[in-house]
Amino acid sequence: MRAEVLALLSALAAASCGTPLMKLPSGPGAPVPPQEAAAALAQATASCAALRTLTAEIAVSGSAGGHRLRGRLSAGVAAPASARLEAVAPFGAPLFIFVATGDDATLLLPRDSRVLRHGRPDAVLDAVAGVPLGAADLEATLTGCPAPGDVQGLRARQFGEAWQQVTSASAGELYLHRSAPGAPWVLTASVRRADQGRAWRTEYRDHQNGVPRTIRVTSLESGESGAGAGRAFDLQLVLSQVETNVPLEPAAFTIQIPGDAAPISLDELRRSGPMAPRSHDR
Repeated sequence: MRAEVLALLSALAAASCGTPLMKLPSGPGAPVPPQEAAAALAQATASCAALRTLTAEIAVSGSAGGHRLRGRLSAGVAAPASARLEAVAPFGAPLFIFVATGDDATLLLPRDSRVLRHGRPDAVLDAVAGVPLGAADLEATLTGCPAPGDVQGLRARQFGEAWQQVTSASAGELYLHRSAPGAPWVLTASVRRADQGRAWRTEYRDHQNGVPRTIRVTSLESGESGAGAGRAFDLQLVLSQVETNVPLEPAAFTIQIPGDAAPISLDELRRSGPMAPRSHDR
Protein backbone atom coordinates (compact mmCIF):
# COMPACT_ATOMS: atom_id res chain seq x y z
CA MET A 1 0.00 0.00 0.00
CA ARG A 2 2.57 2.56 1.12
CA ALA A 3 4.81 2.42 -1.94
CA GLU A 4 1.95 2.95 -4.38
CA VAL A 5 0.39 5.77 -2.39
CA LEU A 6 3.72 7.53 -1.90
CA ALA A 7 4.49 7.26 -5.59
CA LEU A 8 1.25 9.02 -6.38
CA LEU A 9 1.23 11.54 -3.53
CA SER A 10 4.86 12.60 -3.75
CA ALA A 11 6.64 14.39 -6.51
CA LEU A 12 10.39 14.06 -6.16
CA ALA A 13 10.93 17.36 -7.89
CA ALA A 14 8.10 19.15 -6.12
CA ALA A 15 8.96 22.63 -4.98
CA SER A 16 8.42 23.69 -1.40
CA CYS A 17 5.86 26.35 -0.60
CA GLY A 18 8.50 28.92 -1.53
CA THR A 19 6.72 32.13 -0.48
CA PRO A 20 8.07 33.40 2.85
CA LEU A 21 5.73 33.35 5.80
CA MET A 22 4.06 36.62 6.63
CA LYS A 23 5.71 38.78 9.26
CA LEU A 24 3.09 38.97 11.97
CA PRO A 25 3.19 41.68 14.64
CA SER A 26 4.57 40.90 18.08
CA GLY A 27 5.11 42.70 21.35
CA PRO A 28 2.69 44.17 23.88
CA GLY A 29 0.64 46.26 21.46
CA ALA A 30 -2.20 48.49 22.69
CA PRO A 31 -5.19 46.86 24.42
CA VAL A 32 -8.45 46.93 22.47
CA PRO A 33 -11.83 46.80 24.27
CA PRO A 34 -13.69 43.50 23.62
CA GLN A 35 -16.64 45.15 21.86
CA GLU A 36 -14.32 47.07 19.54
CA ALA A 37 -12.39 43.86 18.81
CA ALA A 38 -15.66 42.03 18.15
CA ALA A 39 -16.69 44.73 15.66
CA ALA A 40 -13.35 44.47 13.82
CA LEU A 41 -13.60 40.70 13.70
CA ALA A 42 -17.20 40.83 12.47
CA GLN A 43 -16.09 43.15 9.68
CA ALA A 44 -13.19 40.86 8.75
CA THR A 45 -15.43 37.79 8.58
CA ALA A 46 -18.65 39.34 7.28
CA SER A 47 -18.53 37.52 3.95
CA CYS A 48 -17.41 34.11 5.15
CA ALA A 49 -19.70 34.15 8.19
CA ALA A 50 -22.64 33.70 5.83
CA LEU A 51 -21.16 30.52 4.37
CA ARG A 52 -22.89 27.28 5.29
CA THR A 53 -21.12 25.05 2.75
CA LEU A 54 -18.08 25.18 0.47
CA THR A 55 -16.86 22.78 -2.20
CA ALA A 56 -13.59 23.13 -4.09
CA GLU A 57 -10.79 21.44 -5.99
CA ILE A 58 -7.52 21.93 -4.11
CA ALA A 59 -3.98 21.78 -5.44
CA VAL A 60 -1.70 20.79 -2.55
CA SER A 61 2.07 21.27 -2.44
CA GLY A 62 4.71 21.34 0.28
CA SER A 63 5.80 18.82 2.90
CA ALA A 64 4.39 16.82 5.80
CA GLY A 65 5.92 14.22 8.07
CA GLY A 66 9.22 14.34 6.20
CA HIS A 67 7.55 13.71 2.81
CA ARG A 68 7.46 16.19 -0.06
CA LEU A 69 3.91 16.28 -1.37
CA ARG A 70 2.10 17.42 -4.46
CA GLY A 71 -1.42 16.31 -5.23
CA ARG A 72 -5.06 17.24 -5.66
CA LEU A 73 -8.01 17.02 -3.33
CA SER A 74 -11.74 17.28 -3.91
CA ALA A 75 -13.17 18.86 -0.80
CA GLY A 76 -16.50 19.73 0.72
CA VAL A 77 -17.18 21.27 4.13
CA ALA A 78 -20.32 22.33 5.93
CA ALA A 79 -20.80 24.37 9.09
CA PRO A 80 -20.36 23.74 11.86
CA ALA A 81 -18.19 20.60 11.64
CA SER A 82 -18.60 18.33 8.62
CA ALA A 83 -15.92 17.61 6.02
CA ARG A 84 -15.15 15.34 3.09
CA LEU A 85 -11.78 14.98 1.35
CA GLU A 86 -10.92 12.77 -1.60
CA ALA A 87 -7.27 12.47 -2.62
CA VAL A 88 -7.54 12.36 -6.39
CA ALA A 89 -5.09 10.11 -8.25
CA PRO A 90 -3.89 10.73 -11.82
CA PHE A 91 -5.75 7.56 -12.76
CA GLY A 92 -8.04 5.02 -11.10
CA ALA A 93 -9.63 5.14 -7.69
CA PRO A 94 -8.90 7.90 -5.15
CA LEU A 95 -5.93 7.37 -2.86
CA PHE A 96 -8.19 7.89 0.14
CA ILE A 97 -11.64 9.17 1.04
CA PHE A 98 -12.00 10.90 4.41
CA VAL A 99 -15.31 12.02 5.93
CA ALA A 100 -15.97 13.49 9.33
CA THR A 101 -18.86 14.94 11.26
CA GLY A 102 -18.15 16.35 14.68
CA ASP A 103 -15.77 14.01 16.49
CA ASP A 104 -16.39 10.95 14.29
CA ALA A 105 -14.38 10.15 11.14
CA THR A 106 -14.22 7.35 8.59
CA LEU A 107 -11.34 6.74 6.19
CA LEU A 108 -11.48 4.46 3.16
CA LEU A 109 -8.41 3.35 1.18
CA PRO A 110 -10.17 2.21 -2.03
CA ARG A 111 -7.06 0.78 -3.69
CA ASP A 112 -6.43 -1.56 -0.76
CA SER A 113 -10.06 -2.05 0.27
CA ARG A 114 -9.19 -1.06 3.85
CA VAL A 115 -11.35 1.05 6.13
CA LEU A 116 -10.95 2.85 9.44
CA ARG A 117 -14.24 3.55 11.19
CA HIS A 118 -15.14 5.88 14.06
CA GLY A 119 -11.74 7.50 14.50
CA ARG A 120 -11.05 10.93 15.93
CA PRO A 121 -10.92 13.20 12.86
CA ASP A 122 -7.71 15.05 13.72
CA ALA A 123 -5.87 11.80 14.52
CA VAL A 124 -7.07 10.10 11.32
CA LEU A 125 -6.16 13.02 9.07
CA ASP A 126 -2.79 13.34 10.79
CA ALA A 127 -2.06 9.66 10.09
CA VAL A 128 -3.10 9.73 6.43
CA ALA A 129 -2.10 13.27 5.40
CA GLY A 130 0.23 14.62 8.08
CA VAL A 131 -1.98 17.43 9.42
CA PRO A 132 -3.92 17.15 12.72
CA LEU A 133 -7.07 19.01 11.63
CA GLY A 134 -10.50 18.01 12.86
CA ALA A 135 -13.73 18.60 10.95
CA ALA A 136 -14.32 22.04 12.47
CA ASP A 137 -10.68 22.99 11.81
CA LEU A 138 -11.02 21.96 8.16
CA GLU A 139 -14.21 23.98 7.77
CA ALA A 140 -12.57 27.04 9.34
CA THR A 141 -9.38 26.62 7.29
CA LEU A 142 -11.02 26.28 3.88
CA THR A 143 -13.56 29.05 4.41
CA GLY A 144 -11.05 31.37 6.12
CA CYS A 145 -13.55 31.90 8.90
CA PRO A 146 -12.62 30.56 12.36
CA ALA A 147 -15.50 30.67 14.82
CA PRO A 148 -14.64 33.31 17.46
CA GLY A 149 -16.87 31.88 20.19
CA ASP A 150 -17.97 34.10 23.08
CA VAL A 151 -17.52 37.77 22.13
CA GLN A 152 -17.19 38.73 25.78
CA GLY A 153 -14.19 36.42 26.08
CA LEU A 154 -12.21 38.12 23.30
CA ARG A 155 -8.84 39.65 24.09
CA ALA A 156 -7.28 41.98 21.55
CA ARG A 157 -4.20 44.12 20.93
CA GLN A 158 -3.60 46.66 18.19
CA PHE A 159 -0.27 47.29 16.50
CA GLY A 160 -0.26 50.68 14.84
CA GLU A 161 -3.04 51.33 12.37
CA ALA A 162 -2.58 48.19 10.26
CA TRP A 163 -2.79 45.18 12.58
CA GLN A 164 -4.99 43.77 15.30
CA GLN A 165 -4.55 40.46 17.10
CA VAL A 166 -7.78 39.01 18.47
CA THR A 167 -7.62 35.95 20.75
CA SER A 168 -10.49 33.67 21.69
CA ALA A 169 -10.57 30.35 23.51
CA SER A 170 -12.24 28.56 20.60
CA ALA A 171 -10.42 30.04 17.59
CA GLY A 172 -6.96 30.84 18.95
CA GLU A 173 -5.05 33.91 17.79
CA LEU A 174 -6.57 35.74 14.82
CA TYR A 175 -4.58 38.39 12.96
CA LEU A 176 -6.56 41.14 11.24
CA HIS A 177 -4.93 43.49 8.74
CA ARG A 178 -6.08 46.57 6.86
CA SER A 179 -4.37 48.44 4.07
CA ALA A 180 -4.98 51.93 5.50
CA PRO A 181 -6.77 53.60 8.44
CA GLY A 182 -10.49 53.36 7.81
CA ALA A 183 -10.10 50.49 5.33
CA PRO A 184 -11.94 47.26 6.18
CA TRP A 185 -10.23 44.67 8.33
CA VAL A 186 -9.33 41.37 6.67
CA LEU A 187 -8.58 38.10 8.47
CA THR A 188 -5.05 37.42 7.26
CA ALA A 189 -3.66 34.73 9.57
CA SER A 190 -4.44 32.60 12.60
CA VAL A 191 -2.54 30.52 15.12
CA ARG A 192 -4.28 27.47 16.58
CA ARG A 193 -3.03 25.41 19.52
CA ALA A 194 -4.53 21.95 20.00
CA ASP A 195 -4.09 18.96 22.29
CA GLN A 196 -0.74 17.25 22.88
CA GLY A 197 1.20 20.43 22.17
CA ARG A 198 0.26 20.54 18.47
CA ALA A 199 0.11 24.04 17.03
CA TRP A 200 -0.04 25.55 13.56
CA ARG A 201 -0.51 28.85 11.80
CA THR A 202 -2.71 29.45 8.79
CA GLU A 203 -2.31 32.27 6.30
CA TYR A 204 -5.10 33.42 3.98
CA ARG A 205 -4.40 35.17 0.68
CA ASP A 206 -6.05 36.01 -2.63
CA HIS A 207 -9.56 36.56 -1.31
CA GLN A 208 -12.39 36.39 -3.81
CA ASN A 209 -15.95 37.02 -2.67
CA GLY A 210 -14.76 36.80 0.90
CA VAL A 211 -13.11 33.36 0.52
CA PRO A 212 -9.32 32.88 0.36
CA ARG A 213 -8.08 31.11 -2.74
CA THR A 214 -4.56 30.49 -1.40
CA ILE A 215 -4.08 29.06 2.08
CA ARG A 216 -0.85 28.10 3.78
CA VAL A 217 -0.87 25.82 6.83
CA THR A 218 2.41 25.49 8.75
CA SER A 219 3.20 23.60 11.94
CA LEU A 220 4.79 25.47 14.83
CA GLU A 221 6.60 22.47 16.29
CA SER A 222 10.34 22.09 16.51
CA GLY A 223 10.65 20.63 13.00
CA GLU A 224 14.13 19.24 12.44
CA SER A 225 14.74 17.78 15.91
CA GLY A 226 13.14 17.40 19.30
CA ALA A 227 9.54 16.55 20.14
CA GLY A 228 8.22 17.89 16.87
CA ALA A 229 10.62 16.02 14.61
CA GLY A 230 8.79 14.01 11.98
CA ARG A 231 5.51 15.81 12.72
CA ALA A 232 6.22 19.10 10.97
CA PHE A 233 4.17 20.20 7.97
CA ASP A 234 4.16 23.16 5.62
CA LEU A 235 1.45 22.97 2.97
CA GLN A 236 0.06 25.39 0.43
CA LEU A 237 -3.52 24.90 -0.71
CA VAL A 238 -4.72 26.60 -3.90
CA LEU A 239 -8.50 26.47 -4.31
CA SER A 240 -10.30 26.42 -7.63
CA GLN A 241 -13.83 25.65 -8.81
CA VAL A 242 -15.07 27.08 -5.53
CA GLU A 243 -18.81 26.91 -4.90
CA THR A 244 -20.44 28.22 -1.74
CA ASN A 245 -23.79 27.64 -0.07
CA VAL A 246 -24.65 24.78 -2.40
CA PRO A 247 -26.88 22.38 -0.44
CA LEU A 248 -24.94 19.31 0.71
CA GLU A 249 -26.98 16.37 1.90
CA PRO A 250 -25.84 14.40 4.98
CA ALA A 251 -24.96 11.55 2.58
CA ALA A 252 -22.08 13.70 1.28
CA PHE A 253 -20.36 13.09 4.61
CA THR A 254 -20.72 9.32 4.58
CA ILE A 255 -18.87 6.64 2.60
CA GLN A 256 -20.24 3.57 0.89
CA ILE A 257 -17.97 0.88 2.32
CA PRO A 258 -17.36 -2.15 0.06
CA GLY A 259 -18.48 -5.39 1.62
CA ASP A 260 -14.98 -6.89 1.34
CA ALA A 261 -13.20 -3.92 2.96
CA ALA A 262 -10.91 -5.06 5.77
CA PRO A 263 -10.45 -2.89 8.86
CA ILE A 264 -7.27 -0.93 9.41
CA SER A 265 -6.38 0.49 12.81
CA LEU A 266 -5.01 3.95 13.44
CA ASP A 267 -1.70 2.48 14.62
CA GLU A 268 -1.42 0.40 11.44
CA LEU A 269 -2.21 3.44 9.33
CA ARG A 270 0.56 5.36 11.08
CA ARG A 271 3.03 2.48 10.56
CA SER A 272 2.28 1.66 6.94
CA GLY A 273 0.28 4.54 5.48
CA PRO A 274 1.50 7.42 3.34
CA MET A 275 2.85 9.38 6.32
CA ALA A 276 4.73 6.42 7.83
CA PRO A 277 8.48 6.86 8.44
CA ARG A 278 10.57 5.82 5.47
CA SER A 279 12.40 2.51 5.86
CA HIS A 280 15.84 4.14 6.01
CA ASP A 281 14.64 6.31 8.94
CA ARG A 282 13.66 3.32 11.10
